[in-house]
Amino acid sequence: MFQVRKRDERGFADHGWLRTFHTFSFSDYQDPRHVQFRSLRVMNEDWIAPGQGFGTHPHRNMEIVTYVLEGALEHRDSMGNGEVLTPGEFQRMTAGSGITHSEFNPSATEPVHLYQIWLYPKERELEPSYEQKRFAPEEQFNRWRLVASPNGDEGSLLIHQDARIYLATLDSVASLEREFAPSRHGWLQVLRGAVDVEGHHLVAGDGMAVSDESIVRVKKASDPSQASEAIAEIMVFDLA
Repeated sequence: MFQVRKRDERGFADHGWLRTFHTFSFSDYQDPRHVQFRSLRVMNEDWIAPGQGFGTHPHRNMEIVTYVLEGALEHRDSMGNGEVLTPGEFQRMTAGSGITHSEFNPSATEPVHLYQIWLYPKERELEPSYEQKRFAPEEQFNRWRLVASPNGDEGSLLIHQDARIYLATLDSVASLEREFAPSRHGWLQVLRGAVDVEGHHLVAGDGMAVSDESIVRVKKASDPSQASEAIAEIMVFDLA
């Protein structure tokens, strides 16, 4: 079973300094039909204006994954981390028993475009922790690259949930299959370009929930609104 979540149907807020789309209920956007999918609770696509950002704020009992597509994001937290994420870098925070952090666009001229993803942890009140990693582009070119897992397989980020996150960049000749074990579920999020998935045409910002399917086939597609996009980039979640 496939359930498509079109980008134009997401929640949206324009705060001037922040343009943000919410796949699931978040902040002032509340939709009982779209609260979460399995352990996946938040899928926010954000654009933060130059010199702007989120001031220090708290989190608790959540696994938070951030992926930067364009620009740079400066991060500081109560664990003593102070880092800048650039395009292609992932950050994972276990909020656990409680953290505070801030996120800021350090550029004076360029916005930062990113995805922030929250998953419920398998256990509550874990010790807070932080990771940041870059994966070589060729490792995800026309193939799946594991970027987060519950045991850090293949050098992936460690998340405290029975979930695995894969990334792939597809060119015009690529077609990939993603297998799901019985009782597993999937979420596919299109980050750039366009793809065809089992007869469904998805473009950047679209998502798709997958249940009761053993194999999902994905291939790059064309999108007239993104004629210059030579590749498609997708993120797939394998969820309990």
